Amino acid sequence: MELNGISDLEFATVRDFLFQKTGISLNSSKKALVCSRLFKRVQAFNLDSYSDYIALIKSGRNPAELQMAINLLTTNETYFYREPKHFEMLSDIAIKADRGHIFRVWSAACSTGEEVYSIAMTLAELSRTHRVPRWEVRGSDISTRVLEVARAGHYSMERTEDIPADYLKRYCLCGTGPYAGTLLVDKPLRDKAEFAQINLIEPLPKLVPFDVIFLRNVLIYFDQEVKIKVVSQLIANLTPDGVLFIGMAETLNGLIEGLVSIGPGAYRLERRK
Repeated sequence: MELNGISDLEFATVRDFLFQKTGISLNSSKKALVCSRLFKRVQAFNLDSYSDYIALIKSGRNPAELQMAINLLTTNETYFYREPKHFEMLSDIAIKADRGHIFRVWSAACSTGEEVYSIAMTLAELSRTHRVPRWEVRGSDISTRVLEVARAGHYSMERTEDIPADYLKRYCLCGTGPYAGTLLVDKPLRDKAEFAQINLIEPLPKLVPFDVIFLRNVLIYFDQEVKIKVVSQLIANLTPDGVLFIGMAETLNGLIEGLVSIGPGAYRLERRK
């Protein structure tokens, strides 16, 4: 089968369908990306066109293929200790937390899990010196593919260069033999992290309140209406003094009444009833 590329109409259909399912808004510059990422799936079903593939995933007859398309079309760029200032702030928040309750952190778009394990290493290091209460960390993403990677906790060493050297020794295992050039997050730390598939534009499942929620470098893919919906749902799941971290190049100024900046990419509700 030969394909001559995805037409403007086919791209528009994919764009609108992805927006409906995930809230992600693709602009026309992503046409080549959509074409390349879906090409093998069109081939796998021996279809004649992208239109036929779009009809397949929209039909509801193959939910697994719909998830496959979402996995392929969602962007998943992350690395350990990205924007390190936020982990310094996380430490300060955790140290000041009430020792009488469990300190909970949620990475709401965790991708392949580097952010979750960066949070876990930060809190584990504080626990080692008895400066924080008991803690839990959870990660979620819409993509099942990246969640599999996150649960495994197995990464290329090229992705770990920003992990502090002493954390590498204490919380990670360096691969040898056939696993040379890779790193495995140590099992006790992996066991502390929980992962689940969650679509942030849909009503959220029942969750415990979190002291800190990370949603960094995600809102850039949403339009204003979706941003308000997603952020509103997240802050409803914060503790009264909870903090929401977004990307340091992003802003929530003027988005939701009462939400105030407390640092670069960090927000808290001014008053909670």
